[in-house]
Amino acid sequence: MLVCLGIRLARTGKSLIDKIIGIIIPITTFVACGFEHCVANMFYLPYARILGLETSIAEMLRVNFLPVTIGNLIGGAIFVGTVYRRIRE
Repeated sequence: MLVCLGIRLARTGKSLIDKIIGIIIPITTFVACGFEHCVANMFYLPYARILGLETSIAEMLRVNFLPVTIGNLIGGAIFVGTVYRRIRE
């Protein structure tokens, strides 16, 4: 939800400063809270395997990629999308 909110705020900003602040605040909050993002995990988990993490690809999909992707879709598409759709109506 925070990543989608950052993108949305950046797109609606008028000046460059508005766009930068619109990105920084939600993304910084996202990182500070330690939330997971499916696209970021597509780099971090295979890289961790290269460095020696003992896990299988099926386990990475089942334990991380699937729940994180579903959570990202629910947060971004439903919460942020629904709120902005209601505002525009």
